[in-house]
Amino acid sequence: MRTTAGPGRGPKGVPKAIAVSPILSARVRARDLERIQQVAPGSQIVNLSVEGLADGPVDDVEVLLRGWLVAEAFDRLLARAPHLTWVHSATSGVERALTPAALARDILVTNARGVFSRPIAEHVLLMILAISRHLPDLLELQRERTWQPLEGKELRELTIGIVGYGSLGRSVASLASAFGARIVAMRRRPDAGAPASEDDGDGFPFEPRLDRVVGPDRLSDLLAESDIIVLAAPLTPETEGMIDEAAIGAMKRDAWLINVARGRLVDDTALIRALRENRIGGAALDTFRDEPLPQGSAYWELPNVILTPHTAWSSARVLDRSIDLFCDNLVRFSRGEDLRNVVDPTAGY
Repeated sequence: MRTTAGPGRGPKGVPKAIAVSPILSARVRARDLERIQQVAPGSQIVNLSVEGLADGPVDDVEVLLRGWLVAEAFDRLLARAPHLTWVHSATSGVERALTPAALARDILVTNARGVFSRPIAEHVLLMILAISRHLPDLLELQRERTWQPLEGKELRELTIGIVGYGSLGRSVASLASAFGARIVAMRRRPDAGAPASEDDGDGFPFEPRLDRVVGPDRLSDLLAESDIIVLAAPLTPETEGMIDEAAIGAMKRDAWLINVARGRLVDDTALIRALRENRIGGAALDTFRDEPLPQGSAYWELPNVILTPHTAWSSARVLDRSIDLFCDNLVRFSRGEDLRNVVDPTAGY
């Protein structure tokens, strides 16, 4: 697997042309295009629509900053851009960039690992506090004008299981352990070192305190002892549908599932059945298999579900961090240096 790229075919090793598609559902801002031009002077910038329509020729494109771009449009771009060698995904998930055509071309892929970790971790902490302090029930009592105090739990009473201990999982552990919660994490290689801290000036000041780290073969143990399970794993063939009937059956009857990763990690039929039958405490879901969530989905009506519209990542700073990361890698590309956040195509992240 290659870990370096460049130098480009443009002046002083910069890419001759860079293609950009809309990031985070919006057109790339003018100031971001100017920033890209500053770090890659002489490069031609080609804007792409979500459908892959370009405002200029793509024959010389060597780099793609990929935001919203359907897989079919990506493969069409590959066919028309023979010099494309590096794709930077503006999201952490890269399953849509690792197409058979991209793998056949040995395209170098990097992602936005760490860019979204802070706002998502804060969203997770919001859900944990809402669950432990019975916020949904209190809001319902307010609507009913009923004065009924409820006994909550302190976070230091809880065991939080984090499924996927990368940048996001580490950020969640940082915040939750600062409150005294017991943390058990699962990662593909439990004996590997701690995931790198994303130090962009916004890093968390709290070093995570883990009770232990387990491998995928111990997932059922993690589920059985956790009061709250946080899904923070990438979507790969191994993780798709991992929260199935058997996994849910291993959970405590009052445990909650929080999913801020990928909807396809969860078997929706099994989870909805368990929620209806009150076999688990509830679920806080921010991401779904189909988005927007269809109006007919049972999730909308279940009283033990907190549903948010894939907004955990959202903050005013994520786009700035995304462009910062891409521009840093663009300089590295032009110099032929190792890039940050290189994706292992065999692992899928």
